[in-house]
Amino acid sequence: MTPKPQASFCPNCGGSIELRGFGQSLSAVCVQCLSILDTKTPTLTILQQFQARERILPLIPLGKRGKLHGGEYEVIGFQVREILVDSVAYQWHEYVLFNPFKGFRYLTQYDGHWTDVKPIKAIPEKTTKSGKKAVRYLGSTYSHFQSATASTVYVLGEFPWRVRVGETNQVEDYVSPPRMLSSEATEGEEVWSLGEYKDGSEIWRAFKIGGSPPKPVGVYANQPSPHSGKPTESWILGLILVSLLLFTMLLARVFMFNREVFQQDYTYFPGDRGEASFVTPIFDVPGRTSNVEVKVTTNVENAWIFFNLALINDDTGEARDWGREISYYRGRDSDGNWSEGSTSDSTILPSVPAGRYYLRVEPEWSPDGSTTMQVAKNIQYSLMVRRDVTILWPYLVAVPLLLLPALFRTIQYWGFEQKRWQESDYSGGGGEDD
Repeated sequence: MTPKPQASFCPNCGGSIELRGFGQSLSAVCVQCLSILDTKTPTLTILQQFQARERILPLIPLGKRGKLHGGEYEVIGFQVREILVDSVAYQWHEYVLFNPFKGFRYLTQYDGHWTDVKPIKAIPEKTTKSGKKAVRYLGSTYSHFQSATASTVYVLGEFPWRVRVGETNQVEDYVSPPRMLSSEATEGEEVWSLGEYKDGSEIWRAFKIGGSPPKPVGVYANQPSPHSGKPTESWILGLILVSLLLFTMLLARVFMFNREVFQQDYTYFPGDRGEASFVTPIFDVPGRTSNVEVKVTTNVENAWIFFNLALINDDTGEARDWGREISYYRGRDSDGNWSEGSTSDSTILPSVPAGRYYLRVEPEWSPDGSTTMQVAKNIQYSLMVRRDVTILWPYLVAVPLLLLPALFRTIQYWGFEQKRWQESDYSGGGGEDD
């Protein structure tokens, strides 16, 4: 059974005050006149009176009860605090929660981001992380996020300390999302607390508040990343898929014929006015329907040659025609030796049935003003046909495609972290280096 609050009266305005802290509160604020009262004196001595430019209504009303951590907590206090950064004031709300059997804990809210906070007695161990100061607590390392001077600008309800508007504390926040360690120091006293990020909908359900909580704005210091862990998982999956792909490629190279079925050397006479086209001897293309590679290798230098080619089935007369230019140039300039082009070229013809085939070949060459290859010089070239060869380019294309999701998730992760650390003391230095 929850004890009933103690009824008292404000010595300034006579307004009714209900003390819900059952002797554990040290100060209370009259909601009528905003007098701050000392609850440890029988007549509720006035500690301070402040004038608020406007009344600030808590999102969770004072006296509201909610279920947290297996117990029922009542909201008994509310304060607004702020820090100044480059002369800009940033404010957040803090709610004092009380359970007569479990004591005090707190909720903080900033731009729709909520943190469930409890005081801790242990002092975290000081350390460093990624070259920045950090603390260790219960086996976890918390990175320093920011240091600031926080001042209290508005209060309502009860507090387990003698609260005053205008009082200041030196605060330091350390984060290991979704948790945050915070210290508050004043007049030689240092108090530590441990907070955990909560979605606003959780708070609304716990306290049975109607409507919807305010939507979060931006990324908060201890807000868990929706991409946390996903880049690592994606890279692991991507590397597994790439490994399977490479294994498949190796199997293909092992089990494909990759067999040479024809090879012959030829000489082309550029100055010969006769018909340059000819056909090769017939050769067998064995095995299942698969690809055929036709490769032409020449000795052209500072010149080009064009080949009209056709692979013809001797039994059916079906022909596959194509053409290829081969050019190769090299020289020397002020930067040294240079070269352009290649002396060989290959074509892969897909889905060629087994059978008897021959090549029809027609080389073409025409000198131009830039060539140093004389008409009298013969062009040596060779024709080679291979059956069932491994095509590498699909694998080379597939590898980056398989790793693309991991890269995308990594970009998302670092984008989120960059937004987080833009609000920290390290906004100009890139933030955390996890």
